[in-house]
Amino acid sequence: MSVQTAKIPAMETHALNHTALKDYTFTSESVSEGHPDKICDQISDAIVDAFLEADPQSRVAIETAVTTNYVGILGESRGPDSITLEVMEDIARDVIKKIGYDQKGFSWKTAHFDIRAHSQSGDIAQGVDAEGAGDQGIMFGYACKETDVLMPAAIQYSHDILRGLSEARHNGELKGKLGPDSKSQVSLIYKDGVPVKASSIVLSTQHVEGLSQNDVREIVRPYIEKTLPEGWMCDDSELYVNPTGRFVIGGPDGDAGLTGRKIIVDTYGGAAPHGGGAFSGKDPTKVDRSAAYAARYVAKNIVAAGYADKCTIQVSYAIGVAKPISLFVNTHGTGTVPEAVLEQAINKSIDLSPKGIRTHLELNKPIYARTAAYGHFGRAPEADGGFSWEKTDLVPALQKAIG
Repeated sequence: MSVQTAKIPAMETHALNHTALKDYTFTSESVSEGHPDKICDQISDAIVDAFLEADPQSRVAIETAVTTNYVGILGESRGPDSITLEVMEDIARDVIKKIGYDQKGFSWKTAHFDIRAHSQSGDIAQGVDAEGAGDQGIMFGYACKETDVLMPAAIQYSHDILRGLSEARHNGELKGKLGPDSKSQVSLIYKDGVPVKASSIVLSTQHVEGLSQNDVREIVRPYIEKTLPEGWMCDDSELYVNPTGRFVIGGPDGDAGLTGRKIIVDTYGGAAPHGGGAFSGKDPTKVDRSAAYAARYVAKNIVAAGYADKCTIQVSYAIGVAKPISLFVNTHGTGTVPEAVLEQAINKSIDLSPKGIRTHLELNKPIYARTAAYGHFGRAPEADGGFSWEKTDLVPALQKAIG
């Protein structure tokens, strides 16, 4: 399928490709599954999964809000009647329980629920049913050689630090010490465009009453050190753990949360552009989600094939229109073939229509709750179809198209 490709003046292309900084410091942050916004993302995606498991053709757009002992769920859906408001509440309580919230100010047992979900708009449905995009918009994908999963290093290590602490909390290593809510921030020093060391690390984590700031520091330090490559740990004076000194009140009891507020955490940590649309709570007919996954898939395969050290892909869509409106490729001066050649190869290798994406990546499956914490990208493809957009199986098709 042919897609209209972006035309950029030669001078602008030169500016995009050849003026990159070489020596600098870059920072990304992550948040844990217990962060209020991430609780909301996980609830919304667990509901999406329930609909898709009951009917793979379900249409879902669900938002969640949380605060002190309160959960609000609203949105629209079109799917089996078995997913009632009561079922949505049970799903949400189970998500909260698995995260680990049974606190006075926020508990899976006692939280008050207010659910206002209704049927999908017929005006939206008619465009999607005709195999068009579920909305207009722009989506970006990105890949680079900074890590073995072809992700920017700062966001990947930020995720990995928190994931390690979460696993230790759930398996009992940190039982009675840390709570579910935490945030990380990693700043990396780049030399000649390559990350070489952390200049500073910030970690704020909820903890039980009675632990001092230094206690928490000594608890988390080993998990940080084993996450980073050898020799990358920052100086001790640049390790900031719970900088306010205390973090006992956490989660929705300390701060309200909403679905879709961590879109940079979900993607590339600010190392690449973002189209602005959130992922969680949306079925794969919504190109905010599916096309962003496809753009990552294409960018990753271009880098994996050796056609660039880093690659940015942009696609755009119009609501109800089946074909993408545009395709843009930028290899940031690292490409081994021209961007125009890559654009043509992409058009020959994958159908980037909404239906084509869903079919190629097998997205009409209950695979989304697992994406809602620690990033949608840089994860290992799973046997049941989870993280299918992280596969590098498009490489042979690209190679054949390029010749």
